[in-house]
Amino acid sequence: MNQYETVFILTPVLSDVQMKEAVEKFTGILKEEGAEIINEENWGLKKLAYPIQKKSTGFYQLVEFKANPETITKLELNFRRDERVIRFLTFKMDKYAAEYAAKRRNVKSTKKEEN
Repeated sequence: MNQYETVFILTPVLSDVQMKEAVEKFTGILKEEGAEIINEENWGLKKLAYPIQKKSTGFYQLVEFKANPETITKLELNFRRDERVIRFLTFKMDKYAAEYAAKRRNVKSTKKEEN
C-alpha cells in the first residue's frame, strides 16, 4: 500500500451539512476499498487563485491515506462525477513527503494541546 494525499475543493454554495456529506462520501469510498485514513483536515472556505465555474471561493478539504493504486482510480472517477467538486488533486507521497506530513501533524496536535 502506498501513501497518498488528496486535496479537493467543494463548491461554496453548499451548506455545512451538505459539505460534510460530500466529505463523508469520499472517505467512505476510501474505507470501502480498504484504505487506511491517516489524517483529515478541513481548511474551510478559501479564496481561489482564479475563478472556476464562475466561483471565486471554495471549501478545501485534505485527506491523507494509505491505499492501493486501484483505489485512486475509483476515487478520482467519483470526484469527476460529483458536481459538488470543483477541483481535486491526488498525489503519491514519497518517504520524505510522508515524514514532513507526520511532522506537520505533530506540530498541529501540540499547538491544539497548548490552547
